[in-house]
Amino acid sequence: MNKVIKTGFSLSILLLTGMMFAQESENVPDTQVEPQEVIVEESMISKNDTVNNFKRIKLDGIAAVVGDYVILESDIEKTLIDLKSQGASTADVTRCGLLGKLMEDRLYAHQAVQDSILVSDDEVNAQGDRQLQQLVSQIGSMEKVLNYYKKDDEASFREELYKINKLRMLSEKMQNKIVSEIEITPEEVRQFFNKIPVDERPVFGAELEIAQIVKQPKASDEEKQKVIDKLNGIKADIEENDASFSVKAILYSQDPGSKSKGGFYSMTRETPFVKEFKDVAFSLREGEISEPFETDFGYHIIYVEKIRGRELDLRHILITPEISQKELDDAKKELDSIRKGVLDGKFTFAAAALNFSDEKETKFDGGLLRNPQDYSSRFELTKMEPSLYNQVRDIKDNEISMPILENDPRGGAPKYKIMKITNRYDEHVADFAKDYIKIQELALREKQYNAIKKWMDEHIEDTYVSVNSANKDCDFANNWVKE
Repeated sequence: MNKVIKTGFSLSILLLTGMMFAQESENVPDTQVEPQEVIVEESMISKNDTVNNFKRIKLDGIAAVVGDYVILESDIEKTLIDLKSQGASTADVTRCGLLGKLMEDRLYAHQAVQDSILVSDDEVNAQGDRQLQQLVSQIGSMEKVLNYYKKDDEASFREELYKINKLRMLSEKMQNKIVSEIEITPEEVRQFFNKIPVDERPVFGAELEIAQIVKQPKASDEEKQKVIDKLNGIKADIEENDASFSVKAILYSQDPGSKSKGGFYSMTRETPFVKEFKDVAFSLREGEISEPFETDFGYHIIYVEKIRGRELDLRHILITPEISQKELDDAKKELDSIRKGVLDGKFTFAAAALNFSDEKETKFDGGLLRNPQDYSSRFELTKMEPSLYNQVRDIKDNEISMPILENDPRGGAPKYKIMKITNRYDEHVADFAKDYIKIQELALREKQYNAIKKWMDEHIEDTYVSVNSANKDCDFANNWVKE
């Protein structure tokens, strides 16, 4: 179970796909009328005479209209400001580029509605709930969140989040529909590669293939029972004395991903938690607390706070049985013995992984690690996770590392492992045979891009689009200014 669920809420990201301040028009503007800037004349009375002077002040004009959606001039400015406030690089971001991106998102959303692609209110509201919970945990309180975003009340903030999230979800579903059935054949990959001029072929950085053998020390039965008894005591205090589950989680849970939030998670069947956790969570009724149960991370109890269709709001407490120093030392000694056996030629590293490793994900593949980015066996040095890089950077070819102690950042028990570099690939120009998976991914991306470009061209032509005269000089990637 990946207990550290990344639900961080960045307005800069949201604002690129759905403006916090974008307004969804209920009435489509007259298709014969170009969006106009709003101008007001402010009367200013001179103290020296009675002559009225007028100063022309530009209020918030309409930058563009796409289908049923209006984009205001302020939407563009606020997007750029928010990107800067979030620390994102804006060196290559232009006003015209932002407007083009906002128009693309609204075209996707508009067409999703036309195609009857649905996003339920429950889905949208659940996303807003998660974002607000994350903001409160980051900033400290709802009042501080409202002050930070200059909102008068929670209800209006939720309403704006609803508009953002609905537009974003519609846009994403429409894009997924466009590319969902696109596949790439080996022949198309070959043609894609062959059309790249030899002197323009991509250069792939130095890569490693890495294998490991893991020994996971086991807690004693006595330690396990101590944890179960403690969780049962916590459960009894909550059920019999009306103690707060949230407070108990803050005090006792060892899950770094939820401890500070009172053990809170919002999840569906698709959330990447381990099977044992999901099975228990979805077997509970609203308001029920589970019995202590075990996963690879330790022992848990779960409290189901709210059920919304296929989604659960829950709180949980994780306590991991303590591993004694003796158990750690025994695991290290066993790895020392395995390492010596490989070096002495008694068995191969792959055979040792199969027979001795405690890591189910790698033992049946000779201990070979898989890159989570593309599930290949190669790790590019410049893109390698720092902790993994630090473990393998000094390992030479044909060497096996000494036992390495590794603490689980997700809250599980510590473990020991030995590692080996099984293959090393120097920086090189793309080779069709050696780099087929990477080339296949590039070819698929190009095919998906072309499909989206074709879809965009066709639907811009068929959809009402109007761009304010002040923005018509923009060099858009798409033909928003129809000619």
